[in-house]
Amino acid sequence: MREIICLTGDATAPETKGLKIIAHVCNDIGAWGKGFVMAISNRWPEPESQYKEWHKEKETNDFSLGAVQFVQVEDDLWVANMIGQHDTRPTEEGPPIRYAAVEECLGKVGDKALSLNGTIHMPRIGCGLAGGKWEEIEPIIIRQLCAKDIAVYVYDRG
Repeated sequence: MREIICLTGDATAPETKGLKIIAHVCNDIGAWGKGFVMAISNRWPEPESQYKEWHKEKETNDFSLGAVQFVQVEDDLWVANMIGQHDTRPTEEGPPIRYAAVEECLGKVGDKALSLNGTIHMPRIGCGLAGGKWEEIEPIIIRQLCAKDIAVYVYDRG
């Protein structure tokens, strides 16, 4: 089983060879405008525009917690818009993060990475505005990705 490789740097600029998937957590209300999504939008317009279109057409597609939208942004680079957050604000039930949805999403991202023979790159997903705890997210990554022998790179800003 692989281990998570932690790096200091920019998750939107992975430097490994081969096909890469950048995974990040989105909310289930169609809001895009704070956090890591801004770094993505600063590099490519497609993930944001396709996420908003996906939300707008949600009556006719799978837009919901646990769903993933894969957006190809370069020949060897995909962005995985993972719906793992309910709304954008904490409630009595806790923070917006939904660990079960993140687990479902990462299973789908893992399947895509295996089918493309790719690596996965991400910030500490779910631990920013979504309010998640890394000690909850890390075991999910290990179960859904590392255990399937997929190379996973987690980036902390320098």
